[in-house]
Amino acid sequence: MNNAESSTAASGLTWFKSSYSGAEGGDCVEVAAGTAVVHVRDSKAAAGPVVTVSRDAWAGFGGPASSERSV
Repeated sequence: MNNAESSTAASGLTWFKSSYSGAEGGDCVEVAAGTAVVHVRDSKAAAGPVVTVSRDAWAGFGGPASSERSV
């Protein structure tokens, strides 16, 4: 994981914000899928640091959360 990557290094990506993020802002993250990694940033600080994780790590993060909702 690289948590010191600048958003300049991750420029040119298409960023997505959660559909659960309301129009009023709040605490949100945005994600952008790269070829082998997923980039994550704070939506309120788009020019700030970007956390980069492998696709497997991202899938592991989302898997438990999505299975909890279906119960």
